[in-house]
Amino acid sequence: MLQEELEAIKTRYEATSIAPWVAFIEGRDCESGSSFIMTGIPKGEDIWQSKRGEDIEIVSGAMNADIDFIAHARQDIPRLLEEIERLKMKLRGLKE
Repeated sequence: MLQEELEAIKTRYEATSIAPWVAFIEGRDCESGSSFIMTGIPKGEDIWQSKRGEDIEIVSGAMNADIDFIAHARQDIPRLLEEIERLKMKLRGLKE
């Protein structure tokens, strides 16, 4: 993967709503309303009382697994990019 592609991915995730994102699936995580993704939940705070980002409403067409994937991607993508960079640095060291 080209460095430009990695930078484009980083730019896209940095432009999103504040992390972390958490999926709330109707019938699994909440009992009323519809499924949504909650953004910007401060760690250790009451999710219903804390200041947080805007919810991402899921209108239709997404399976529960899709919603979970989208929510986790906000945390997973930065970690994957960090791991790619770590491995690239390690490879550079082996080539020298």
